[in-house]
Amino acid sequence: MREKNNKIIYALNLRNYLLSTMKGKTSKAGSWNDVPHDILVKIFMTLNIMDLITSVSRVCSSWRRASCDPALWEKLDLSTMKSSSVNIPREPYAWSDKESGDKLLLIMKNAMSLGGGHAVCLILHFYAFLRNEHLLCAAERSPKLKKLALPAWNQLNVDAFEEAVKHWKALETLTVPCVYSPVNILRAIGTHCKNFSRLKIMCPFDLEFANAIITYIPKLKVLSLRCAMVYKDALSCIMNALHHLEVLNLNHCLLVDDAQYEGFVVVYREHEQEIIEKGSRFKTFLFCNQATCAMCQHTFDDEGILRWYEYDEILWRTDEVSSLAL
Repeated sequence: MREKNNKIIYALNLRNYLLSTMKGKTSKAGSWNDVPHDILVKIFMTLNIMDLITSVSRVCSSWRRASCDPALWEKLDLSTMKSSSVNIPREPYAWSDKESGDKLLLIMKNAMSLGGGHAVCLILHFYAFLRNEHLLCAAERSPKLKKLALPAWNQLNVDAFEEAVKHWKALETLTVPCVYSPVNILRAIGTHCKNFSRLKIMCPFDLEFANAIITYIPKLKVLSLRCAMVYKDALSCIMNALHHLEVLNLNHCLLVDDAQYEGFVVVYREHEQEIIEKGSRFKTFLFCNQATCAMCQHTFDDEGILRWYEYDEILWRTDEVSSLAL
């Protein structure tokens, strides 16, 4: 026990030294070359990605080796970066400047160079403006990727997305706030990612989207439509046709029907008994009482006009389904 406590105290003292080094204080790095590798790795796990890239990996050879340890890079969470690191403002449609995009690309290249292709989970910054080169950079440098969370705003085209998923044959989970071409995107996933089984979206879920899932990823096991606008016919379609579906999250979604009356959209404050009965066959079926839920009431008061940029990062990160939570 005493030996363990001594190691902890030593690690804390070393961490304090490390932080002081990064603040610009000078010291002889050579005296730290003999610090045990496992101690360095544990300390580095407490640091953010920018510290690893710009500071500790450049102190000395032993710190460089420790900063490349696979344990540090299995989960590459770029969402923890401060917006100022890449000039990311928090307003919609304002994130496309070349300087910010180039900085983000450089950060991704450096991080994945240190990671050595060991990333299995990649979470992009929610407010980043993602371009084709960002996604392709990640794809070429993370062949083992299993979980991907895309940001709210992007300028990806279908060809670039398909080229990326060709590298991600092990991809199992995708969180994507907005999908503009569900048929093409899901076709690419179904073609190249045979183990794909979990999907979370936050954009309108219509019949086209539902049919694309049924056609191209029929073995989907987990689907979260949390905070999305969901069309009743699309929901019925997947509940009837996705025979491998085990988990369905409808919390805070806005259920609508545009088929009953021409030119009108019916908004449901509560799920019909038919939907609840169909959901009972799933291992996990999540839904809230829309008549009393504060979040659902806010959506209803806004006349159901759901825009991706009205969601904050917390809603993007949060999910009652643990495998989809970020």
